[in-house]
Amino acid sequence: MSPELSVVILLGINLGLVWLLLAAPLGRRTLRLRRTFEADAMKIWSAVFPLGANADWHHSVISSTRIGDGRVRQAYAHVDRTGKPILRTLQVSDVTAHGQEPGQERLAFCARVVDDSALDPSFWRHFRERRSLSATASGSVLTIEQTDDYRGLAFLLFRYFSLRRETSALEQWLRKGVSVPNGLFERSPVQAGLAVLSTLLLWPFFGLHLYGLMLSVMLTVVIVLHELGHMAAYRACGHRHVRMIFIPFLGGIAIGGRPYNSLFEVAFCALMGAGLSAFLVPVLSALHVLLARDGAFHAEAGRIVLVFLAILGAFNLLNLLPMQRFDGGQVLRQVFSSRPALVVASFAVALLVLGTGWRVGLPPMALLAGLAVFTLLSMLGSRSAVKPRHSLVPMTNGERILAGCGLYAAVGLHGSAIVYACDRLFG
Repeated sequence: MSPELSVVILLGINLGLVWLLLAAPLGRRTLRLRRTFEADAMKIWSAVFPLGANADWHHSVISSTRIGDGRVRQAYAHVDRTGKPILRTLQVSDVTAHGQEPGQERLAFCARVVDDSALDPSFWRHFRERRSLSATASGSVLTIEQTDDYRGLAFLLFRYFSLRRETSALEQWLRKGVSVPNGLFERSPVQAGLAVLSTLLLWPFFGLHLYGLMLSVMLTVVIVLHELGHMAAYRACGHRHVRMIFIPFLGGIAIGGRPYNSLFEVAFCALMGAGLSAFLVPVLSALHVLLARDGAFHAEAGRIVLVFLAILGAFNLLNLLPMQRFDGGQVLRQVFSSRPALVVASFAVALLVLGTGWRVGLPPMALLAGLAVFTLLSMLGSRSAVKPRHSLVPMTNGERILAGCGLYAAVGLHGSAIVYACDRLFG
């Protein structure tokens, strides 16, 4: 497989995964989860029913309080943009109870979200939940059904695994009287394993030999450095809990500990993925100069540094493209409020990226096709279903200048890294 074909296939897989996870129109879908517990049905009902005596059993629920006819307000350990517990109001209806004799209980209710202190009510417009509980000879069967409109597979999967975790936590509470976080996916050993898996999956695209493995390892390291930049930005903005999720083929995702509070925070956290790596460009360039002075060993080490520098620059430069789901597009949408300014700024970033490609010798037709695609994508709007309850704090003029200059500086530094490395590797 030629290097050009490998790059095209790898980019196609990445873009396809991004579309599938974030943009695919799935429409209305219902998740159903059924689990049997060896416990009294009424005890389970007191926990899963929002108006039950033990409705605050879960470790993420601080309190569950009746506030009106069929309405309950729940406070969560998860915080909103100001650091306060998220408050969510549920409307509970269709409560049914049949066969209250021991061993014949059959209980059910429906619920919908009518208010949320962190998210706009439109987010919950199509969300409905039904929970039913029935007693059997072997225990009690809990059935949970959640219906909503979905765009992208990621949130559907998130809710499915959240329900699985909730039922596992319920089993723990029924046995031990306490609920504690039981997720394994975010733990460091699992994420390290996913990073290794990602490296091995990428290996064939670079060639199944030692040099190809080295390139795959370098790309994984670059991805980790990129996500560490996002995580450092989250911590600088006051997020108490941040984590990184590794997704094979797609790369990594840094997740903050609360919703964004300001437009500058959105731009800063998006920019610092490539921004942190940009600080390594002059360091690696200087290291190459030192290693290349004399000696065969030093020369070979210098070549490895150049390869790493090229991968670092290329990965981060692609992430700075003015596309809706990329870091560059995130920054541009916060800095430029008017559509004409956004289009001009996006076109300028695309020209800088494509100019870097022309400088290192990419085919003109490929560059023209890329320019057309990038320009089209920069003009397309993107509706996000996740809308905050209150508008984010707007940027000051100084913050706009800082974020805008930071974006173009990051594009320039990573572009220069590619040019510096390619001139010495292939010149």
